[in-house]
Amino acid sequence: MAGEIIVPSLGESVSEATVAKWFKKIGDSVKADEPLVELETDKVTMEVNAPASGALKSIDVAEGKTVAVGALLGKIEVGAAGTVSAAKPSAAAPSSSAPAPAAASQSASAPQSGPAARKMLEETGIPASSIEGTGKDGRITKGDIINAASAPAASQSVSSAPKEERVKMSKLRQVIAKRLKDSQNTAAILTTFNEIDMSNVIALRAEYKDAFEKKHGVRMGFMSLFVKAAVNALKEIPAVNAEIQGDELVYKNHYDIGVAVGTEQGLVVPVVRNADQLSLAEIEKEIGRLAEKARLGTLAMSDLSGGTFTVSNGGVYGSLMSTPIINPPQSGILGMHKTEERPIAVKGQVVIRPMMYVALSYDHRIIDGKESVTFLVKVKEAIEDPRRLLLGL
Repeated sequence: MAGEIIVPSLGESVSEATVAKWFKKIGDSVKADEPLVELETDKVTMEVNAPASGALKSIDVAEGKTVAVGALLGKIEVGAAGTVSAAKPSAAAPSSSAPAPAAASQSASAPQSGPAARKMLEETGIPASSIEGTGKDGRITKGDIINAASAPAASQSVSSAPKEERVKMSKLRQVIAKRLKDSQNTAAILTTFNEIDMSNVIALRAEYKDAFEKKHGVRMGFMSLFVKAAVNALKEIPAVNAEIQGDELVYKNHYDIGVAVGTEQGLVVPVVRNADQLSLAEIEKEIGRLAEKARLGTLAMSDLSGGTFTVSNGGVYGSLMSTPIINPPQSGILGMHKTEERPIAVKGQVVIRPMMYVALSYDHRIIDGKESVTFLVKVKEAIEDPRRLLLGL
């Protein structure tokens, strides 16, 4: 009896995916619920598990091909015995037949990598063990692979190194490119700037970070403060929390804040739901949970849809100033940047303070200049005097 491997539902408004990688070969043994194939959509990467135990009978869709929801990916000969494959590492007990010493050594020493990085490793032919990963927990990133590919080998002359390399854009990267360009083409995007003296929030964090972490089990960061400050400002300036639908303006009375997260696959924006109803600790925990899912490629469509406003922190990469692009159909995005000490004038005196530039990119079709400037001023006031957040001012 054959068990069919079917493309599952991919979430609201997502109808197709790309087959990124098969973890098994035809004839390999499989166990029920074991990951068989990795699919990449325009939002997330997901794994399709085996519907039953047996042997992989056929692979009907090759890697790199696009498939629709409900399409047949392959078949399993249920109950059949197959060969053991090491294509997909798992926590299951090792096979009774030990691998060759060289292969075992390489597998044990090779750093981990995400789905997109694994695919690029296969395409370039570069051994994972020869690359030092710079990602979290030593994970290999696409940047590490590109750097390794561009560095000439010791035994190879510079002239023989390839002058260019072509890598097919992932489904996610293609959609990111399209959505961002559509945003620029559709919305009347303007950006306004301000600067924030971070002295008080830095002092607040230094004083309470240990007690905060001990009580809540999460580190006290700046992102939760900015999310709270943004929510307070959105309540004051509701146009920034609105969107255009046809010839109507839709004003949102809920505050679901997207938090931009950079991953190996590209930029994703998971959503912190009902941020106005969460404490600072709850916001930090939710951001941490969503960021971890983003790095592992396990975000669901429900994690990514329905945001009303976005906060992006380019400062973690060292950005001093930028003009973030709106995440449609939203009408505004707040950009945070690197905190840097610089001289400013305070009451007629030049002093050194830790300062951060902030930017609000907004859709001028909805939001007027006065509203955009006022929004940033509200954020500035809340961060420079965190007591305002406690009082809702």
